[in-house]
Amino acid sequence: MTMLKIGCQTFTWEMLGPRFTGGPDDLLAAIAAGGYTGLEITNVMIGGYADTPAAFASALAAHGLTLVAFAMGSDTGFTVPEAGAAADLEAVRRWSDFAAHFPGALVSMGSATVVDEGPRAEKFDIAADIYNRAGAIGRAAGVDVALHPSSHHNTLLFDRPDYDAIFARLDPDLVGWVPDTGHILRGHPDILDTLKAQQGRIRYLHLKDVDAAGTWAMLGEGACDIPAVIDVVAAAPRFNGWLVVEEESDTAGRDPAAAVKVNRETMRRLGY
Repeated sequence: MTMLKIGCQTFTWEMLGPRFTGGPDDLLAAIAAGGYTGLEITNVMIGGYADTPAAFASALAAHGLTLVAFAMGSDTGFTVPEAGAAADLEAVRRWSDFAAHFPGALVSMGSATVVDEGPRAEKFDIAADIYNRAGAIGRAAGVDVALHPSSHHNTLLFDRPDYDAIFARLDPDLVGWVPDTGHILRGHPDILDTLKAQQGRIRYLHLKDVDAAGTWAMLGEGACDIPAVIDVVAAAPRFNGWLVVEEESDTAGRDPAAAVKVNRETMRRLGY
C-alpha cells in the first residue's frame, strides 16, 4: 500500500483576501508548525518566489516541506477559446516549468467555470481541449497535470453528470484528477460512487468537510466519511500518497494557522 503523507493547501489563507498581509514564508512557517510535511501552493500565494524556484526549494527545505503541487486558476475559467485558451496554456507552460524543479510535484488546474454566455456543451468542449493540451505541455516538462473540479459559483463541474461529461472528453494519460471531498459532497452526496467511477484518474486527494447543508465545516465535523474516502483513494493505481488538507470554514477565516493545526490533529486522531 502506498505510504500516506499529509499536506496542506494554502487557499486557507488565500480566501482571506486583503485580510492576509503576509507572504509565502509565513505560509511555510505556519504549515510546518501545524505538523504537515508537504503543501500545495497557488499562483496567487507564491509571491516573490514565482520566478525563483531554486529559492523556493531552499525555503521548503528549511521548513522540512515538500511541494506536492502547484495549483493554478484562470480568469477565463478555462472555457474561453482562442486568446483565452492561449493565455491559459502559456500559464500552464510557466507553472509546469516551475513545478519541474520539484521532483514529483504536479500542476493542478482549477475548475472549468462559466464566465460568459454560450451553450453549456460547447464550454465542456473548450475546457477539455485546454486541459488536454495542458496535459501535453506538462508531459513535455516532465510534470503531471491534474484537474481539480470545484463547487464554487458558476462552476461547470458541480455534480456527477458534470464530472462524467468532462472526464469523457479528457485523455486519462494526459490529465489526472484531484478529487476534493468537500466540493464533491456539495454536488452529489454519494462521494464513494463518484470516486470509484473515476478511480483510475486519481493522482492525490484534497480533504475538506461540509455539513449536510453544504456549508464548510472543520475537518471531521461534517458529512465526510474520511476513512472510507481514503480507503478508495489509496487503492487508486496512480495515487501518489498525498492527502492535502484544505480548510474553508468560518473557523479558518478567523485563524487559519490554528485551524490547519487542529485539522492535522484530527488526521492523527483518525490514524493518519
